[in-house]
Amino acid sequence: MTDILMPKATAVWLVDNTSLTFDQIADFCGLHPLEVRGIADGEVARDIRGADPIANGQLSREELDAAQKSSTYRMKAQKSRHAELLKPTKKAPRYTPVSRRQDRPDAIAWFLRNHPEVPDSQIARLLGTTKATIDQIRNRTHWNSANIKPVDPVTLGLSTQMELDAVVRKAADKKAKDDAKAGITDPDGPSLRPASETGAVAEDADAPAEQD
Repeated sequence: MTDILMPKATAVWLVDNTSLTFDQIADFCGLHPLEVRGIADGEVARDIRGADPIANGQLSREELDAAQKSSTYRMKAQKSRHAELLKPTKKAPRYTPVSRRQDRPDAIAWFLRNHPEVPDSQIARLLGTTKATIDQIRNRTHWNSANIKPVDPVTLGLSTQMELDAVVRKAADKKAKDDAKAGITDPDGPSLRPASETGAVAEDADAPAEQD
């Protein structure tokens, strides 16, 4: 069944402008028949203005006429163009230019070294990589491990500073809450300051990755 936009407002209009039964209106709007009865009695949705489902493209005049002729008829909703516009869209995976893809291992190594509290899923989403690649770099099984140097993703052009700060802040906040629940305090925990302020970028450019 197609989801109805503003089901209560649609039910109000159908109650006021048609001879449909409560069951028919309830079925079309996805409401309980008693709720529709409450609308008709003025006990429910008194301040809601009716929405014409024909005008907004959710119901055809032919369907309404057929339903008014037979109390057993159940109306079929049309796919509204308005519903399509309001339908949430899934965010596409981050696209990384081919020229930048060779830099992703360096950015992953930077996260693993400087912000181990950031989940792999967040790193993968920000950098457009995979959890498998992150595991390879963490375990030093990546084919190019010998040449990987931790460099922050902003310097590499793989993310903006705002995106990086948001990911780090979210992970740090979660870690702080988890630590608080466990009774752990860590005054030297992850810094929320940009990499340029903490000096992590300068150190990463010259220093090899620390051994576990």
